Formats: sequence, structure tokens, C-alpha cells
Amino acid sequence: MLQLNKISIWLPLLLACVTALGMKAGYTIYQNRANFQNSNSSAAFANTNGNGRLEELMQLVDAFYVDTVSVDNMSDKALSDFLQQLDPHSAYIAKSEIEMINSELSGSFDGIGVEFSIVNDTINVITALGGGPSEELGITAGDKIIKINDTLVAGIGIKNSGVTKRLRGPKGTVVNISIKRAGSKNLIQYDITRAPIPVTSVDASYMITPEVGYIKINKFSATTYDEFITAVTQLEKKGYKKLVLDLRDNPGGYLQAATLIADEFLSDNKMIVYTKGRKFPKKEYKAKRNGRCENIEIVVLMDTGSASASEIVSGAIQDWDRGTIVGRRSFGKGLVQEQFDLADGSACRITIAKYYTPTGRCIQRNFKPGEIEDYYKDLNDRVDNGELSHADSMKITDTVRYLTPKGKVLYGGGGITPDVFVPIDTMRYSTDFYLARIQIPAFVYQYYNTKLEGIKSSYTIEKYVENFSINDADYQAFLTYANNKSKALKIEKLAVHKADIQLQIKATIARQLWRDGGFYQVINTKDEDVQKAITVFK
Repeated sequence: MLQLNKISIWLPLLLACVTALGMKAGYTIYQNRANFQNSNSSAAFANTNGNGRLEELMQLVDAFYVDTVSVDNMSDKALSDFLQQLDPHSAYIAKSEIEMINSELSGSFDGIGVEFSIVNDTINVITALGGGPSEELGITAGDKIIKINDTLVAGIGIKNSGVTKRLRGPKGTVVNISIKRAGSKNLIQYDITRAPIPVTSVDASYMITPEVGYIKINKFSATTYDEFITAVTQLEKKGYKKLVLDLRDNPGGYLQAATLIADEFLSDNKMIVYTKGRKFPKKEYKAKRNGRCENIEIVVLMDTGSASASEIVSGAIQDWDRGTIVGRRSFGKGLVQEQFDLADGSACRITIAKYYTPTGRCIQRNFKPGEIEDYYKDLNDRVDNGELSHADSMKITDTVRYLTPKGKVLYGGGGITPDVFVPIDTMRYSTDFYLARIQIPAFVYQYYNTKLEGIKSSYTIEKYVENFSINDADYQAFLTYANNKSKALKIEKLAVHKADIQLQIKATIARQLWRDGGFYQVINTKDEDVQKAITVFK
């Protein structure tokens, strides 16, 4: 059974993603929202109701408190705490965070167009994004960013957020960077004009077998449906008849993107989802078009990280007996948020409704207002009670039975329960394997950097998956590297993980050469969920 401290390694990331990508209702908030936005400021809106005490208190602190304090930071925290008293997914978004969070769902952001990794306290370019301003100027993988706008950024302990803040900015503006390139004694200066950079949500699309296609969606953004259709078109040309739709670790996003994709699988005006709230009447979303995938067999992969819009798609497919859900129980988020922009440039996301699957299930997990830690602790409890390893350890919180057209019994509350359960490999959650795995990207970057072009010129991605392997010498080089980087790592305990580490190294090399699509083509060859999906088709 997994231990709490081990699963906690990735839990904060999951919490951040689910909160940041809280599902946005795809319909107008009628007159209530219009009235709110027509008020010239949030303060005016508050004062008309006699509730301007918070602003008044902040002014008093700013004017008279004995020490200097950041009233803005205090206000942000107070607003955040206030919204957390409602439910776990209503949230305040500070002005400093709003642009980055919105860009995740808008489908693009303005920047210079590089993927980077901080290795040895230095910003290393992993790749210059195709069609972006950096690629056009000749910036390439292996370049090291030493200065940004004449300010040293190497060797100062800079974090990813600090790099992003410096490189992103309004399109048309210029950022100056100084590059250290292998073979060049002096720094190379670039003046880069920021431009729109696409943020993709479909990580991979390829043929697993001659009949089975695979599509991996990481979120539901403004561009997801178009990306999905492009992926489907490519699979159609390759003759796919069955599809593995991978929604694992997909925290959700836009309701409209989810309903459009679900519509591609459902026919005959079938219900996809409906929403209902105190101020908003029931609104139904139904299949409207002849879907491209209506005659395609489908398996949907789900896990604890699958939430919100992911659960809408899988819930509709499950409720109509349209396909098979494989994996582990999903997150359990059935609340709909709408984002309201505030006068100072910040925003808040407020839960305005619940959503229900076609059979009438609300899959929202139980929560007590204000007790957000207990809400997310439930995810750890799934580990501690053995649910991720044993299907019979799953706790059903809603005893109401819902029936599909073919008579399958389903339950609401607590997420989407898979039709076919796949236990996780608990060995892969060992502390030593985790400590080793987080060293792999930096190792690949340094050890294989000079070999990447040779590998790419010798292999297609298909041939790479089939024939390339990590030999013992390279594996030993990794052990030496990891041992030097992590004092807590016990190298002798990695012997049982050798095959998994070699696979991760191979997949990470593929990501360097063929981006995320290459990574998943490698990693899925040994992925238990994917392999189970193939057997379900058989």
C-alpha cells in the first residue's frame, strides 16, 4: 500500500491544476453578471450592499499600522480565504496571476517561443517552438540563456516562474537575451519580438496498432476541439477503427470543448450533460451533429487526476454504454465555475451550478464549506485505503442507483468509477525511484545533447520506438549522475527499477526529438492502462 508522503509529492500540482482549470460554464450569466460588470468597481458593488468593511479595514491598516505592510497581499489572501469558505473550487485570482492562468485555456500566450529547463542554475533551451520568433532567429536546443534584458539570470537561483515572467509579454514588444552557445567564446545577443505562441492541449496522436488509434488530451481549452479534429483526421487517413482517448491527469477546462468532443461520439440528439444552479435554470447540452467518431469503438483512460470536463466526456460515454472506461476512479468535480473580472484586473471564479451526467448523476465529491484540506486529503485517503491497488477498496458515497440503457448500474458522488479497473504499480511510487526519475530530464539534456542530431537522422519515431535502447554503459552513467545529484538517493535500491528507468530515459530522449508525441509513443509500450485498453478491444 502506498504511503501518504509519497503520493503527496504530486498532490499539490494536482490541486493547483484542478483549481486553475476549474470548469467554466459555456453560457452567459444573464442579467446578474451584466449588473455586476456595469458597476464601475468592486468597491462600489460592495458598498451598495453595505459590505465595504473589508476595504475600509485595509485602508485603516495602510494608514495607521505601526509597520509597513503590503495591503495588496493581505487583501488577496483575505479574498482567497473568503471564497474558500464557499466550496473547494471557488477561487480568487490575483492580478499578477491572471494572465498566465487565462493563457492556459485561451490556447496561446505572447512570448518568444522556447521550451526551457533550468539545469545547474542555468536556463537551457530544450527547443525553439516551430514558427515562433526564437526559431526564426536561429535559437536552438542546447543554447543557454545567460542574460535577459541585460540582467544576469544564470547562477542566481532563478525559478521557472521567474523565467516565464521575464520572457512573456505583450506581442510586438522586444526582449533582449544573451545566449551562450557551444563552440562560441562570446555571448550571442538576440533582440526578439514577442509574438503569439500556441498552447496545445493534444499531446499525442498516433496508431498503437494497425486498427487502434491513440489521442492524449491534457486539458480542455479554447483550441482543444479543433486540435482533436485534426488528430482524428490524421488517424482516419491511417485507417483507424478503434480509439484510446487518454484523459488521465486532465484537470478539465471549458465546458464547450468537452461537449463538442463528446458530440463526436454520440448520436440522435443524446444528452451529453446538463447544468443547474440556484440562480440558473436547468440547461441541457445535447449531441447536435453527425459525429466523426460515432462508428468508432472507444476506450477512455481515467485516473485520480481526471476532473471536471474530463468527467463530462467520460460520464456521457459511460452513461450511454458508448464505450469502456479503463483505469481508476476520477477526481470527482461536478461544480461549474464562472469567472468574473474585477475592477483592478484580478478575477474570481465562483461556483454557479452543478453538472449532471445523462443518467442524472452528480459526480461531485462530498465537502464541508471551509474545510478545503479535508477535501483534498480524500485523495490521499484513496491511497491509504488501498483503492488505487484494489478495486474492492473503493468507497461509494452515493447509494442512489442509476441505470444505463443496457442496464448497467452506476453511482454518483465521488467521481467516475471505471468499468475496467487497472491497479497502479506501487513499486513505481517508491521514494528512490521518484528521486531517480526527477534527475532524468537534466541527465538526458547533458549526456545526450551532442548525440541527439545523430539519433534523429538515424531513426524515424516508429523505428526509434522499435529498435533504440539504453545500453548498460548509458544506464551506469545515469546512476553515477543521479548519485552525485541526490544525497538521499540509495542507488542500490534502483536495481529493481532498471527497466523502468531505461524506459523513462528513452522516452525523455524521444520528447527532446519529437516532443510530447514521441514521449507517449515510447512510454505507452509498457503503460498498463494503455495495454489493458488494447485487450478490452480484443
